[in-house]
Amino acid sequence: MKNIQLLGLLLVVVGSFLPLVHVPIIGNWNYWKLDHSLAITCWILSAGALFGIVNNSAKIARTFAVLLILLFILSLIAVKVQSLDYFSFLPFKSWRETFAGVVKLKWGWAIEFLGAFIIILAKNNKVNNKTQI
Repeated sequence: MKNIQLLGLLLVVVGSFLPLVHVPIIGNWNYWKLDHSLAITCWILSAGALFGIVNNSAKIARTFAVLLILLFILSLIAVKVQSLDYFSFLPFKSWRETFAGVVKLKWGWAIEFLGAFIIILAKNNKVNNKTQI
């Protein structure tokens, strides 16, 4: 269980450095370029999950993984809302939606979600120390 959960945690941390959003002309953005507080929150929640993994507490690790998933969903919503707000100077709503549509989500989100789901879904293999005769 520990190794699989550590792999999931590694995917979450590495995923925060991968391209998450593509903005034309500017390029790809990771968590740090999106928002510093979101990146720090992601890493703090990852540290909490690491604490649960190291101390063999699946409940703590899963709780922090669920919080990470909620953070990722909140981040996705924030990206879409911010891109719509960025083009609010345009007079027509259809123009705003068209221009906001040029901001594309990238493959880094799949790595982020995969890592968090691995932490949640890892089975707890308890070793039975009783000898069988």
